Amino acid sequence: MNGVEAAEEEGAVKMEEEAGERKKLVFMWGYLPGALPQRAPMQSPVLVRVTPSSAFESWKDVCGGGCGFAIATSDSGKLITWGSTDEGQSYVTSGKHGETPESFPLPTDSPIVKAAAGWAHCVSVTDAGEVYTWGWKECVPSGKVFGDSPSGGSLEKDGFERHGSLFTDQVSPNSQGSRSSGGSGSSQDSKGGGDESTKRRKISSAKQTTESSTCSEENMSASPCLVTLSPGVRIATVAAGGRHTLALSDVGQVWGWGYGGEGQLGLGSRIRMVSFPHPIPCVQSSHRKDRMSEAEGFRVPGSYIKEIACGGRHSAVVTDAGALLTFGWGLYGQCGQGSTDDELSPSCVTSLLGIRISGVAAGLWHTACVSADGAVYAFGGNQFGQLGTGSDQAECLPRLLDAPSLENLHAKIISCGARHSAMVTEDGKVFCWGWNKYGQLGQGDAMDRNVPSEVKIDGFVSRNIACGWWHTLLLADAFV
Repeated sequence: MNGVEAAEEEGAVKMEEEAGERKKLVFMWGYLPGALPQRAPMQSPVLVRVTPSSAFESWKDVCGGGCGFAIATSDSGKLITWGSTDEGQSYVTSGKHGETPESFPLPTDSPIVKAAAGWAHCVSVTDAGEVYTWGWKECVPSGKVFGDSPSGGSLEKDGFERHGSLFTDQVSPNSQGSRSSGGSGSSQDSKGGGDESTKRRKISSAKQTTESSTCSEENMSASPCLVTLSPGVRIATVAAGGRHTLALSDVGQVWGWGYGGEGQLGLGSRIRMVSFPHPIPCVQSSHRKDRMSEAEGFRVPGSYIKEIACGGRHSAVVTDAGALLTFGWGLYGQCGQGSTDDELSPSCVTSLLGIRISGVAAGLWHTACVSADGAVYAFGGNQFGQLGTGSDQAECLPRLLDAPSLENLHAKIISCGARHSAMVTEDGKVFCWGWNKYGQLGQGDAMDRNVPSEVKIDGFVSRNIACGWWHTLLLADAFV
């Protein structure tokens, strides 16, 4: 559920310099029902076995996965999926893959370099910058926008008729404010912000019921298809949320499509469905949200976007100057703006200005980011300790993680599952915290943790970590 890139190779652990051939391995833990014959959750790290029948030789990276399925890439450029069963959403969206990881069939021979998965849809990027997506049909671009404009008129139009003006102007549709009413300050997850928050909570409950239901009918699923983009646009990486997708081009422009009812597409309004790729203005028109300058436009630090992440119904991006911007659903404070308001346009998290953010990840109701100096900040929902602050209190502003377990350590990579978080430090240590019903923290039990807890994997050097909704994947080096 995130588009966080692995940190640069400089500053790699000393073990890499030792003589010996490196072999990349993948470990998994948590809920992947088809990964083991007994279909039981894995409470401790389990090595993912690659057999001759898997049709690939070595791993390249881990990409997380959705609900009950895992995705990764191979050195040969294949998209590798596994862990699903023949029941429910994971079968429809990721294909039938059991204990042995296999190459997922895509309508292209180009190598896959990046991939992501939401609740029930997947998206991948080729080395040519093309995007393929599949899964729930509402998450797959079809060329139409469905919803109501801020003025009350219909927004259902042929997306390709509007292609020229959208891609030339690089601006969003009509915007009449970027916030809804709500409370402010740090809040308990059980508390709302007035009538609007209560209303949104009821809507949220209904949507959770919908998203939690199984999707077994083939007509609700779309096969892998090429996403139509403006000529010359090359996508570098992607992120997938509950029902929306973000794509980042090689020049730092963000594109989005899918469900946008809470502002998670950053278009300045509550467009219910955007079914074609739409440019999201981030650096150009970010808003500053504080008591002194309510909705006052200002120039956000940076020239382009370098990192993207999708949560359940919110999004986050990072500029080349290290500024963090958020937009979307804010009921639990997951936008980090000091309130429980929704953010309909990209809004700078001003409390982090002056701190250079290098990576960001988003969960169902929370957000976490890592700074260039290795500090971790988290905000949003915290019902299961997914913020790692030592309590279950939600945070509407970024909170520095200062747990004793992280003393003298510097975070390098951060990732978020639905209700858990994970990170890798500069010296290769792995930490997880939050919800642990299915063992997704890798601690050998099913107890939640509200502070970062180390996952012990001896004899390997951790390279990247990626959370699925209810599981965790780790890419590691073994020296042979």
